[in-house]
Amino acid sequence: MNVHESEKLAYICEQMGYTATDKREEADLIIFNTCAIREGAEDRVFGNVGALKKLKKQRPNVIIAVCGCMTQKERTANYVLKTFPFVDIVIGTFNLPNFAYYVEAVKKGRQLELLKEGEIDETVPYKRSSGDNAWVNIMQGCNNFCTYCIVPYVKGREKSRSEENILKEIKEIISEGKYKKITLLGQNVNSYGHDLKNGENFAKLLRDICALDGDFKLTFMTSHPKDLTSDVIDAIRDENKILKEIHLPAQSGNNRILHLMNRRYTREKYLSIIKEIREKIPNCKITSDFIVGFPTETEEEFKDTMSLVKEVKFDGIFAFMYSPREGTVASRMDGQIDEKIKRRRVNALLKLEKEIQKEKRNGN
Repeated sequence: MNVHESEKLAYICEQMGYTATDKREEADLIIFNTCAIREGAEDRVFGNVGALKKLKKQRPNVIIAVCGCMTQKERTANYVLKTFPFVDIVIGTFNLPNFAYYVEAVKKGRQLELLKEGEIDETVPYKRSSGDNAWVNIMQGCNNFCTYCIVPYVKGREKSRSEENILKEIKEIISEGKYKKITLLGQNVNSYGHDLKNGENFAKLLRDICALDGDFKLTFMTSHPKDLTSDVIDAIRDENKILKEIHLPAQSGNNRILHLMNRRYTREKYLSIIKEIREKIPNCKITSDFIVGFPTETEEEFKDTMSLVKEVKFDGIFAFMYSPREGTVASRMDGQIDEKIKRRRVNALLKLEKEIQKEKRNGN
């Protein structure tokens, strides 16, 4: 999603007359489009922005902008302005469509104007830069409020695009004839249409896209287990244009931890979804995400995550150490886990994943 938003920024910059350069020292405009999901991402932003102090001193006319989810948080935006006074533009997620305005206004003073959530902006096209894949946002925001996640606070509540506008964009993509894959994007694509009044839903959207003429494959990210319904699984099974792959983040294999995470499903429910997928789509590739070291997680509860991975035998997983995000419920929980313990657990999980993939390659 960050890449796709950057494609929108790239289009705006092109319309202003800028062209891309691989050499930072030659740039007239340097933009950091940030992510706030994990602390490490923010730390890298601060490091990279700080490294530009010398360049700004040598070339005072270069415009430096820090945008996106990280600076949608007012406290972080103010920190950037205070710590890096040579930065010219500091704006949040909801300001991105108006980026040209801030570039033009930069000589009048630095900009900090954090807009609250609004309607989805569909007026700015994209300079697509992901090869033969075209990203298509079908919704923005999130209503789930997982206790570890900052997304609802920086992206706002769920808002679905109309199916009419989505199909129009996809028809334009198909007509260009250079994209072999179309990837639908949303924090939780399975809840698409819940806020619409006309009965539109994700399964219907999938089938209607597949009904369009054109030679393309369709996929999507990301799914939430609590909203992955049988009609979506049926659509994936039935439609030849849909790639037989589902990324279904589990996050934990222990019910107490899942409850603390506010995931709103159980281990048993998750396994029942996996069973349904494999019964209906035997060749479906299933991948997942896991967070280890969530506050108060015991060794036995971590072993439940290990056992879930062993039982499902995913086609691939992403494993992360829990990272406290300021403003989330989990960051205020007692029982924060020591970094050494988190690192040991994530390494154990990744080692298990490698063993499973080796077994799969050997036909076991």
